Amino acid sequence: MKIIQIFVKKNQREIRIDKFLKKNIENISRNQIQKLISSKKVIVNQIFVKKNYKIQPLDFIKVQFYDIYPTLDYLEYENIVAEKINLHIIHEDEDLIVINKPAGMVVHPGFGHDKGTLIHGIKYHFQNSNLNDFNLYRSGLVHRLDKDTSGLLVIAKNEFSKEYLFQQFHSKTIQREYRALIWGNLSEEKGIITGFIGRDPKNRKRMTVFRTNEFCKGKYSYSITHYQVLERFKYLTYVSCRIKTGKTHQIRAHFKYLGHPLFHDSIYGGHKILMKKKCSSQIIEFFRTCLKILPRQALHAISLSFIHPKHKKCYFYCPIPEDFKIVLNKCRKILL
Repeated sequence: MKIIQIFVKKNQREIRIDKFLKKNIENISRNQIQKLISSKKVIVNQIFVKKNYKIQPLDFIKVQFYDIYPTLDYLEYENIVAEKINLHIIHEDEDLIVINKPAGMVVHPGFGHDKGTLIHGIKYHFQNSNLNDFNLYRSGLVHRLDKDTSGLLVIAKNEFSKEYLFQQFHSKTIQREYRALIWGNLSEEKGIITGFIGRDPKNRKRMTVFRTNEFCKGKYSYSITHYQVLERFKYLTYVSCRIKTGKTHQIRAHFKYLGHPLFHDSIYGGHKILMKKKCSSQIIEFFRTCLKILPRQALHAISLSFIHPKHKKCYFYCPIPEDFKIVLNKCRKILL
């Protein structure tokens, strides 16, 4: 059983509790919240509430639930219209599918993304395959990638595989490597970034890192990222990242916390040319060109390793995409 406690701010406007919880709890759908409410798992000021309850300033909310997989519930599945989408499938068998997700593709349907997501394409793929007895409702996303992060993603095809893979994520035995291009020159060749990640109180679209949980408001999680420098360019560093935890925006928030936001990460300030005063007009123009070539954060999930539900060790790799590769090659020519 997992419990989330939220103390509502004194300036909070009145909104329905399901909308409020959707904004303040990660990886949960409106339908899942409503099920929790109807199951008397949502308590406000020590009283069970109904789904039409409106949040009041200074309310104290407790939500009780078992760990929720980022899985579609039945109603969400039924409402999804299968779409023919070109999926780059790295591997597929009866238990799971590994996909190289392109930058710009949203993984899961949500507000403002009711079509064109990876799940829409997956539903079409399985409806038109020879797979017998497949039920997307009973399968699941075991992890996710941000819309503008490219790279490897694994999806379970059945309940056993979902549970088997999820437990590996939970016990931190799945190995994931990312490649990132960050602003500035890291002082160390390798290191570990840790801290509690929670919503930035000044910007709900952004996560921030707290040194201790004393200063966190709402939901927060401890996070660990290992990094190693691969190449150093003037004003930029190319790094390998291995994450021990998979929190929302983890790598992006961690490097922002170090003062080295990811190249062209618009949410964390990487879309601006940093150290502009130190750059010549020629270098500034070079960066403007690179920002046009790579119009999103420079982050790619390059490899994934785990134990297959059939008990064999699997390793998958996909090289960085072309836009990222072009910028790296330009940096090697101009900034070395």
